[in-house]
Amino acid sequence: MVAKPFPWPALVLTAGLATRLQPLSAIRAKAALPVAGEALVRRILRSLRAAGVTRVVLNLHHLAPTITREVGDGSALDLSVRYSWETEVLGSAGGPSRALPLLESDRFLIVNGDTLANIDLAALAAQHLDTNAAVTMAVVDGDPRYNGIITDEAGIVRGFGRQPGAFHFVGIQAVNASAFAGVSPDRRSETVHGMYPALIAQRPGSVRVMRTGAEFFDIGTPRDYLATALRLSTREGRAIDRGQRCTISPSASLTDTILWNDVTVGAGAALTRCIVADGVAVPAGAKHVECSLVMRDNRLSVESF
Repeated sequence: MVAKPFPWPALVLTAGLATRLQPLSAIRAKAALPVAGEALVRRILRSLRAAGVTRVVLNLHHLAPTITREVGDGSALDLSVRYSWETEVLGSAGGPSRALPLLESDRFLIVNGDTLANIDLAALAAQHLDTNAAVTMAVVDGDPRYNGIITDEAGIVRGFGRQPGAFHFVGIQAVNASAFAGVSPDRRSETVHGMYPALIAQRPGSVRVMRTGAEFFDIGTPRDYLATALRLSTREGRAIDRGQRCTISPSASLTDTILWNDVTVGAGAALTRCIVADGVAVPAGAKHVECSLVMRDNRLSVESF
């Protein structure tokens, strides 16, 4: 069931290099990774559509065709999708600034392209308007061992860093286009590490959080990716990913292992908790545990994670 139309468009950030996901991100952009039978970016877009969003912009740079092949113009997902191209990665502030002419809205959502979260977008938008914020970030309780968002009791952001009681950002926020005034659309710049601290100093109370108990998955590393795919496959009753045109020997053994497209698994091969990327030929008798397998210069490369 689709919610009533959401009044703002969404910008999904999919331009990044995904360096923590290497070597997998050398083959596909992070947003194009299959997760329990569906590309990550399609899962994100479906959730936005279910919340009533009808217009989406994706920013693109790294391995852009792997994303555009999955999304196209968005019509298959009942969405209008446009693309904001970046010849160099412009960052979490520069990217939105470049995309503003395509968004054509005074307010919009920004959604990280590597996060799945069941946020109540209507509640996020309502709080954003009620508090007259320029930025409202959806957060969950954080871990003081990691950098987080430091706020006062009213949810007004005071800064960013490691501190007891700091919150963890789950990758979805409501923003005013005016917050990006003065941000160059042609130079790399960041929000948390630049633009937001400046905005907080200039306009105290303009950056806020919305606390939520929502479940979220952050697909940052190969281990995170595998864990998320396995969990969602089990929850949704889907078989773990087997890509197109794969050939698996009847005597091969695959346990908690993801196959992308055009994979061949030889006789007697035994793979456990592996991610086998596009075009890999796993030789007969191969045994690999907790590793990713990718192609480099047409040669099989085994890289532990």
